[in-house]
Amino acid sequence: MEHNLQKTALYDACVKAGGKMVDFHGWLLPVQFESIIAEHKAVRTNAGMFDVSHMGQIIFKGPDAYNFLQYIATNNFKVETGRGAYSHIVTEQGGIIDDIIAFCISEQEFFLVVNSATCQKDYAWFKEKSKNFNVEVTNVSDNYSMLALQGPKVLDILEELDKDIKNLKRFYLKKANMFGAEVLITRTGYTGEDGVEIMGSAEVINKLFAWGLEHNIKPCGLGARDLLRLESGYLLSGSDMDESKTPYEASCGWVVKLSKENFIGKVALAKQKEQGVSQVWSGFILTQPGIAREGCKIYQGEKEIGYLTSATFSPAYKAICAGYAPAAIAEGEEVQIEVRGRKINAKKIKMPFYKDKI
Repeated sequence: MEHNLQKTALYDACVKAGGKMVDFHGWLLPVQFESIIAEHKAVRTNAGMFDVSHMGQIIFKGPDAYNFLQYIATNNFKVETGRGAYSHIVTEQGGIIDDIIAFCISEQEFFLVVNSATCQKDYAWFKEKSKNFNVEVTNVSDNYSMLALQGPKVLDILEELDKDIKNLKRFYLKKANMFGAEVLITRTGYTGEDGVEIMGSAEVINKLFAWGLEHNIKPCGLGARDLLRLESGYLLSGSDMDESKTPYEASCGWVVKLSKENFIGKVALAKQKEQGVSQVWSGFILTQPGIAREGCKIYQGEKEIGYLTSATFSPAYKAICAGYAPAAIAEGEEVQIEVRGRKINAKKIKMPFYKDKI
């Protein structure tokens, strides 16, 4: 029921702007405002903004902050102020607990952005694993609201608020002042377009949202966000990856740096890389009329070979989907997707569907 769901600080502003609110992992968030297609177009051609205040923020602080991050993450991080990197955190068996982005604040402090659905689980896991490290793990999610501004015109528009915003490099973080308050700005993205994420107090992020509306930055919902990220080949936590899948199976082997001295899951992942994987997360486009959905089965002839974890309709690429299928299937090879008891032809496509311009 709605009264049991959490609301972000932008809830009222989103409703006032026409947002149709839905339950997303226990949060009331807008699925759309004007329409998914209009919001998709805005991000691909101009500027859009998403309320992502449900995301979590966790800080590692202390003499062992860097060593602890290296230990719990598959990727290799650098001690360079502001620099960030995308990584997976995995179990000892290599299963994906979550995907994170971590930024270096200083040699003894790292700032992590984690998924909302796994934030409390991540935090408890970090606390458990930190016992042998001189590091303090703090969940600061309640301190931040967060707006993601995406699209080719976003940085031009935001120069009015921060004249140096274009100097922020991809996957870096900086502190800035907006509306008389400190904010954190990161330049990562989940749409395939350029843009930034701005984190700050509820008050300042509400002011930013109102400012964005005044400057023709279109408010966008979860529907457009899901379409944009699938076009761009990005995983959705809980759907495309979970503890039953490893980074290699999720087509993210590049985030695993086996050259690191030690990290959780290294032994299992090294063994899997040596042996190879039988199934990988792969992209498909339907070649016959129809719209596939998450959970649809994948066939070759009469043999069931896999299943979809994400699927949607793209105005540019039509019926696109992704799921787990044999690694041996070649690009362009034909499969069938079962939709409501009917098998529809599809072919494997090399992801991302949308070749980003950043």
